[in-house]
Amino acid sequence: MALKFAVQFSLAEPITCSSGTAACTLRQASRISSVPNKFFPRAGARHGGYRFIVTTQLADFNKQVHKIPQSIHDISNGDHILGFGVELAEHHPGFHDEEYKKRRSYIGNLAKLHKIGEPIPHVEYSDEEIKIWGEILGKLTYLHPTHACKRYLDTFQLFNFVPDRLPCLQELSEVLMMRTGWQIRPVAGLLHPTDFLNAMAFRTFHCTQYVRHGSQPMYTPEPDICHEILGHIPLLADPEFANLVQLIGLASLRASKQEMLHLTKLYWYTVEFGTVKERDGVKAFGAGLLSSFGELQHMLSGEDGSMPIFEDLDPFKKLPKMDHKCGFQKRYFLCENFSDVASKLTAYAKSL
Repeated sequence: MALKFAVQFSLAEPITCSSGTAACTLRQASRISSVPNKFFPRAGARHGGYRFIVTTQLADFNKQVHKIPQSIHDISNGDHILGFGVELAEHHPGFHDEEYKKRRSYIGNLAKLHKIGEPIPHVEYSDEEIKIWGEILGKLTYLHPTHACKRYLDTFQLFNFVPDRLPCLQELSEVLMMRTGWQIRPVAGLLHPTDFLNAMAFRTFHCTQYVRHGSQPMYTPEPDICHEILGHIPLLADPEFANLVQLIGLASLRASKQEMLHLTKLYWYTVEFGTVKERDGVKAFGAGLLSSFGELQHMLSGEDGSMPIFEDLDPFKKLPKMDHKCGFQKRYFLCENFSDVASKLTAYAKSL
């Protein structure tokens, strides 16, 4: 009999969401995310990337009747790709590189063919792709000890990243499943925020598998595998952080169109660009910071000529527009600790 991993999400009171087609509590949703362990055998032993584009596509999608998913099987990883798949914009570093676009197409198609419960398709990375990974890893691990939060530094050590080998998502997913009950699901490009956030309710994180273009190894206009691995994966192995990320996903299951936009911003200013107070100063926990050498320097030194503003996070207040076209972030939201973030997100989710 296959055992099941069910991470219990503890709250003083369950949050109930309902919408005609489905109803769930926080605890029920976490149980729905359980996956038989036969699918996950025991494991041995710029810019980070920007996952959301808020355009009229978001409004158009939300005009449709949104059926609340009852499990991760109800969420597509390929029907609502907003961009950065195979068709690259003219400003993209790889726009004029036909070989690079073919490579992206091949890797993207692997993601589209993936089925829940099956191993994530293995990608044999080229020497050039591994070189890009190694350069990024080397520069970031130089800054992480002074700029990253302690929880990240602790979980980072679990993965034994080395510059001459780019890890595959399947092996990372196995580690997360054993540590926190989360799993990785491959995706071909920029997934619609509704699908992306909904999947987090079922402890599933969508990750790209392609590597950024080699002409600008320290910059990517979209989330690539280097951003996913170095930005997101380590902290998803931390139980407390993994629970607070799921909170955003659970809230998204019952969110209206306007609430979904607000949740997208909450995700942006916490999971992507969140900062936290520690004894020796402000530290980063957001993936957009942790996977970006330039953004990390800017956070503490104002590398673009002006120091950023730090504000306390209040999820009930209107949040600023998510801006990734004008260089580094001008504003970061500061939290006391992960418990502080979770408490604030819980209060907001209960208000929906």
